[in-house]
Amino acid sequence: MPTTQTFVFPRYLPLFLLLILSPLCGGSGGGDTTKQELWCVAKNNAEDAALQSALDWACGAGGADCRPIQNGGPCYDVNSVQNTASFAFNDYFLKNGLTDDSCNFSNNAAVTSIDPSHDKCKFPSGLAAINGSSSGSKSSPSAGLGPSGNVSGCSKASWRWWFWLSAITNLLLMVSLYA
Repeated sequence: MPTTQTFVFPRYLPLFLLLILSPLCGGSGGGDTTKQELWCVAKNNAEDAALQSALDWACGAGGADCRPIQNGGPCYDVNSVQNTASFAFNDYFLKNGLTDDSCNFSNNAAVTSIDPSHDKCKFPSGLAAINGSSSGSKSSPSAGLGPSGNVSGCSKASWRWWFWLSAITNLLLMVSLYA
């Protein structure tokens, strides 16, 4: 009686496939990264005096470009300290790293994803990567958050997919080898 040989998969085939195919994960280099525009604005409940003090600092020692909020500028608004301060806060925020710390102003400002631009006053935005590798500013080359944990090009979800694919394949192969 002739003997039949069966092909036995190597025990480490799933791991081998994972190592070979993992560079294909997130081939665009960004995984499932999405970008979100961010601005720094004065809080609605902030006192005018506190906003004025923070505005004076931002336009002085803080180094914010306050020309657009000066008399005759597109963002000049003599009736709203909040709008004026928001523009200065946002410029400082863009120049200093798009962090919560660079948008605090004694707890009188907050980061938002809602564009505060109004009329002819256009606020430049910072562009932050969400679940991605980096961020920057559309209008300021000195802004950025740097890596945020996902610099490999693959999202956490895709690594989980590969892990479970490998684990299940390995389990099935072990069952078939010992059955």
